[in-house]
Amino acid sequence: MENVKVIIWGLGAMGGGVAKTLLQKKGVDIVGAIDMGAKVGKGLFEVLGQEFPGKTDVTVGSTDDYITPENADVVILCTDSYVKGNFPKIKLVLENKMNVISSAEEMAYPKAQNPELAAEIDRIAKENGVSVLGTGINPGHIMDLLVLVMTGALTDVKHITSKRINSLSPFGAAVMEEQGIGLEVDEFNRRKAADEMAGHVGFEESVQMMADALGVTLDDMTTDMEPIVTEVDRKSPYGFAKAGQVAGVFMTAKGMVDGKEFFNLEHPQQIEPEQVGVDTGDYVIIDGSPKVNLINTPEIEGGTGTIAMLVNMIPKIINADPGLQTMIDLPIPHAILGDYRDQVKADKKIVK
Repeated sequence: MENVKVIIWGLGAMGGGVAKTLLQKKGVDIVGAIDMGAKVGKGLFEVLGQEFPGKTDVTVGSTDDYITPENADVVILCTDSYVKGNFPKIKLVLENKMNVISSAEEMAYPKAQNPELAAEIDRIAKENGVSVLGTGINPGHIMDLLVLVMTGALTDVKHITSKRINSLSPFGAAVMEEQGIGLEVDEFNRRKAADEMAGHVGFEESVQMMADALGVTLDDMTTDMEPIVTEVDRKSPYGFAKAGQVAGVFMTAKGMVDGKEFFNLEHPQQIEPEQVGVDTGDYVIIDGSPKVNLINTPEIEGGTGTIAMLVNMIPKIINADPGLQTMIDLPIPHAILGDYRDQVKADKKIVK
């Protein structure tokens, strides 16, 4: 069987990390890389800043170069966070009969906020015999899928608390902008009041995914955010906040079922939390039968975790039935230490 063929669209922090990871795996080839500006025309290895002996380099190009019929088994799309922004790109890939994995947070459960586009993506994918998945560390794993896995050992669930205290430092410029890193507090509050602050993208998707999986109906859901103001200068690879500026955002979400709070999500995230003595971690606390108090500290690092999810779900989406898939539709994610070809059904390969 031919190696699994992958195209990476977007070579920022996440897309570049995906490329570096895949170039160290067995049974998988990167056959295309897409970006804009100064990266176009350069070799992928040059863009990544290292060599990969035994692997074939590709030239970073445009969609015209690489999004062609059946050119790869899967396209990994690492551009923006939103369904609307991703839709034209996903449509283009699907119509060229290739599977898609998107890192866009809203794509983890697109029907939560974009039901019409979700239905259209599903239709286009089925029409072309391919599949689509949105995933990442959060949403896609820590604050939703992991919670659901833990409920599998319970006979009843009364209340769910999911907390993720994490570092934003590994993420790229787009995430820094979404979180307001480096803003003055007054500007943060102005943008929040004007609904111009994205903060964490994905709470609606995580809560709706869990509600649908558990079979409960949400009466209402509310989210809020507050700035995390730093007392010291902080610098990450893609962000900077001076003392007195915004270094992160404390996000919360509450989901109501039958008039009572059922879901409580807490997500303080900031650049360089260690500088101010903040310990990161992931927590699942469930009031049920039996009770759950799951603690992992330090956190599963967000950049590495997102890259891992994108890479490890490649065989799952290739093997999937045509259409829009989510993390509650597919087999559980796991690391792939062997040959990717052993994980893929031969009749599901696009590039034979």
